[in-house]
Amino acid sequence: MYEEVKHPCIQHKLALIRDVGSGHKIFRELATEITMFVCYEALKNIRLKDVDVETPLAVAKCQMIDEDIVVVPILRAGIGMLDAILSLIPSARVGFVGLERDEETALPTTYYKKMPRQIRDGISIIVDPMLATGGSTIAAIRMLKEQGAERILVVCIVTCPEGLKAVGDAYPDVHIYTASIDPELNDKKYIVPGLGDAGDRLYGTI
Repeated sequence: MYEEVKHPCIQHKLALIRDVGSGHKIFRELATEITMFVCYEALKNIRLKDVDVETPLAVAKCQMIDEDIVVVPILRAGIGMLDAILSLIPSARVGFVGLERDEETALPTTYYKKMPRQIRDGISIIVDPMLATGGSTIAAIRMLKEQGAERILVVCIVTCPEGLKAVGDAYPDVHIYTASIDPELNDKKYIVPGLGDAGDRLYGTI
C-alpha cells in the first residue's frame, strides 16, 4: 500500500529541493519541512487516549498520543529526516540501520544496526529520502520484523513505481507515504528526475 501526499506547499518545496542550485543547508531545511508534511499524513490514524487537562479557567477534555513510536532512519540520508519526526513526537524512540548500496548491483549491504528493545506493540517508522529499487527498505523491514515489529510505516520524499512494487510484493502489509512518485529509474538505479544523491546533497559531500 502506498500514498502520495499531495499539498501545494509540498509541491512548492519539492521544486526547491530538486533544484541543483540548492546547497546542502537549504536541502537539509527542505528535507525536514517536507518530511513533516508527509508524516502529518502518515500519523493520522495513530491511537489516542482521553485525558483531562487543567487550563487557567477550567478542566478541558483532551486527547494525547497513546502509541509507542520507533523511528528508524536508514543511514546516512535518513538522518536528515529524523528531527522532523521527533519534533512531532518527541517521545519517539530511535533505531538505526546502516545500509550501503553496491553501485554495480544496487544491492544493499548491512554495516550497522541498533534497535530499541520491545518494539512489537508499537509503530515502527522507517525513514529514507529516496525509495529507489526498494532493496534497502526491504532489508530494513525484514530487520524490524525479525525483532517482532508488526506495524511498520515507510516515509520517504521521492520514490518510483519499481520501488513501490518491490516493497509491496515483499511486504504488502507495510504502508508507504511519499511526497512524490517519480516516473522511473535510470540505468544506474537512480530515481529520475529525483533529487540526485540525497546523502551527498544533505551533507555537502558531492
